[in-house]
Amino acid sequence: MRRVVITGAGTINALGHNVAETKAAMKAGRSAIGPLEFRDVERLSVRIGAQVREYAPEDHFGRQELALYDRFTQFALLSAREAMAQAGLEISEALSERAGVVLGNSGGGVITLDDNYRTVYEDGKNRVHPFVIPKLMSNAATSQVSMAWNLRGPAFTVASACASSNHAMGQAFAMIRSGLADVMLTGGSEAMLCFGGIKAWEGLRVLSKEGCRPFSKNRNGMVQGEGGAVFVFEELDHAMARGAEILAEVAGFSMTADASDIVMPSREGAARAIAGALRDARLNPEDVGYINAHGTGTAANDRTECAAVADVFGAQAPGLMISSTKSMHGHLIGGTGAVELVAALMALNDGVIAPTVNFDEPDPACSLDVVPNVAREARVEAVLSNAFAFGGLNAVLALKKAP
Repeated sequence: MRRVVITGAGTINALGHNVAETKAAMKAGRSAIGPLEFRDVERLSVRIGAQVREYAPEDHFGRQELALYDRFTQFALLSAREAMAQAGLEISEALSERAGVVLGNSGGGVITLDDNYRTVYEDGKNRVHPFVIPKLMSNAATSQVSMAWNLRGPAFTVASACASSNHAMGQAFAMIRSGLADVMLTGGSEAMLCFGGIKAWEGLRVLSKEGCRPFSKNRNGMVQGEGGAVFVFEELDHAMARGAEILAEVAGFSMTADASDIVMPSREGAARAIAGALRDARLNPEDVGYINAHGTGTAANDRTECAAVADVFGAQAPGLMISSTKSMHGHLIGGTGAVELVAALMALNDGVIAPTVNFDEPDPACSLDVVPNVAREARVEAVLSNAFAFGGLNAVLALKKAP
């Protein structure tokens, strides 16, 4: 099988408008969670989130483009721009047929949906903009990215709740490894921070009104965020032939289904995904130096994930660094795994482990090294990035240092 590497990375999220800003915030242990700012926020019981601030869409896109781009599509396009610029990749006519896009998101154009429900039901209007469907459909970001760079190979969207981005990146990895493509833009984006988006999540009673404290005994729920990240995955020989800088090797991937409960996670299902990623990457437990946890800040997720890690890593588990960057950038739902891969790359390339901030009181059920509150310098050769979604859908990526 062919080897797959990452040659470009781009992101926009609450921590920063690019990779450099995001990594700087992670190294500083800065949380971007704060008061939400949008229409009717006072009607919500949960009023905090990790919004992308100081962002003006008109600075990046024209008026005709904005008529077609929901906020989640904007985030994907901006992330792809940064990733492609770093990769220095020219898409020739021949390469365009061997290059594609797989992106993840959970809700599609939720802000567009929310705005147009208001138009029809609250304002009483009988017409909506003719581009509402092309703007809110889940594959809008994928399609717009493919058109922006003339990527005519495999292109589709993955929607599997909180595992969407990891599933998308796993599929992109598999396509290159198997020979279906040479280059794939992959990752994900999400923009649910609007009245309807928060109100729906309030109904689940999993949101915190105070902050995100993964693995802390006094945690009380997750906090939503928004943003996206996109990466250039490339076949190793193709990347080397053009002299590309290699950020990391995508070494393995695994996905499993709990097949048990729509919202309660399964220790066994998560453990099978973690173990499967190790097998696929031909890694032993002792080879892994860091795990970017799913780490939502809910008791159900945190305890299940810690137990699954302990099951797989055994005697190595207590000394294994595992942190949740959701404590800083919030839970981006379908886009979360993509932004978290930035932390995985930072660990491999910069030798810095992103912390779990807001950590207060240790939970005896989560007795792992969660890198509390302060980033840590450490040399690691291989990392995992976990994503465990509602519906019992699990996806774990394994990365190694650049070959």
